[in-house]
Amino acid sequence: MAGAAEENLYEVEELLMQPGTYFNPQTEVLVVVDDSPDLDAEVFNMEEFEGADWVLVSDETPMDENRRDELLEAFQVHYHAGGINSIEGDVEEEDDELEEDDQEVGRE
Repeated sequence: MAGAAEENLYEVEELLMQPGTYFNPQTEVLVVVDDSPDLDAEVFNMEEFEGADWVLVSDETPMDENRRDELLEAFQVHYHAGGINSIEGDVEEEDDELEEDDQEVGRE
């Protein structure tokens, strides 16, 4: 069951390579990765953009707010807190807690 939740966890380097909608619960930032736009590469050959990893194209978000809210709501319904598919906690942390409980009393 935890495997299904783990499939939805990404490091920033990973998510930038796969189109989708991602949310960071610590920073509350939503990132939409869309690899379909085709921009003229000559624009980015200009000296001011040389060596840049990212260029801000616009301060506007081109995402439909209603569709964004639908996606977030669907995710929340599927992964509600405490449910089978919950993404709370870390599997490794649970294993550590079990190991501590298995120790004999009086031993360190």
